[in-house]
Amino acid sequence: MALFVGLAGICLLSVILWDAFETIILPRRVTRRYRLTRAFYRYTGTPWLWIARRIGSSKRREGFLGVYGPLSVLLLFGVWAGGLILSFGMVQWAAGSLLGEPWTVQSFRTQLYLSGTSFFTLGLGDVTPHTAFARVVTVAEAGMGFAFLAVVISYLPVLYGAFSRREANISLLDARAGSPPTAPELLRRHTRQQNLDALGDYLRAWESWAAELMESHLSYPVLCYFRSQHNNQSWVSALATILDACALLVAHTEGALRWQAELTFAISRHALVDLAQALAIPPRAVPYDRFDPATLAEMREILGACGAPLCKARAAQETLEQLRQIYEPYLFGFSERLLMLLPAWNAPKRGSDNWRTSAWEKVSAPSGPPSASHLEDDEHL
Repeated sequence: MALFVGLAGICLLSVILWDAFETIILPRRVTRRYRLTRAFYRYTGTPWLWIARRIGSSKRREGFLGVYGPLSVLLLFGVWAGGLILSFGMVQWAAGSLLGEPWTVQSFRTQLYLSGTSFFTLGLGDVTPHTAFARVVTVAEAGMGFAFLAVVISYLPVLYGAFSRREANISLLDARAGSPPTAPELLRRHTRQQNLDALGDYLRAWESWAAELMESHLSYPVLCYFRSQHNNQSWVSALATILDACALLVAHTEGALRWQAELTFAISRHALVDLAQALAIPPRAVPYDRFDPATLAEMREILGACGAPLCKARAAQETLEQLRQIYEPYLFGFSERLLMLLPAWNAPKRGSDNWRTSAWEKVSAPSGPPSASHLEDDEHL
């Protein structure tokens, strides 16, 4: 029995240490199917989302969902720490039982208490190891507890730094594409001043954003659960807006603008698919059509009026349908799993952009970009 407990403790220790290494230190996507962290998010995220779907108020639902990402990080640290304490306690108890010396054999509760005080380096001294092996294990656990604390302290700034960089571009999208952002509004506001060069530069900036999103969120998938400051914004809707705009430009235009749209579309779709694999989110059958023919006709007319060379309408429509088929199922998969709304092309215009609102007055800025389309009447303050 003691040998079995000792081997189980060593196996548990190895699983936790390797899982923590893959989650915090290893800077690449882990494709292994069975992982402690993946099981943790599966068994905690599913009940959390189940409760969120039954919250009627959109503001309360977003507030409830916004807590899960940061809280899950702390809970995961707690699971790791508890597992390490338990594994060392099992090893200590098994070693004392196998030696067969009465003065070394203590209850499992006492060994667990010794493991906890050693891991957190309390040094109370009321329970001490008696054998050479027990002393070695105690010293090793104390060093591991100190290293665990150091890794946690260094992990959080990296995590929140990546989150802040992601949110910066999403906030910049507010004045350029509305709140919530939509591809038609993005094109309207850039083409209104005949500013196609600025649109190309902006898509180039989003090409870099999508690449950084892929690298940071593959290394730290928990960032996918971190939500934006405003209820009508999210990284999923921002990525959908850029993919929609790029798909339209690739399908309907020619020249340098189309080339930049192709590059931005490629890295954005790459990031979307890789993140879906990392979070085990399969593509979902498209439940409804987000695109509106009247809006597409308006966009084509606007692009032509500002001097963009256009492709033939029929060929453009076929190209757009093909492009939509390779990214929309993944967007709907993320939308369903994370409860993040996707932008619709024909959404009615109402409300104001986030930058024009404040907590004291409904609209604080009398002028600026026109209000964007809203998917639903969400409160974002």
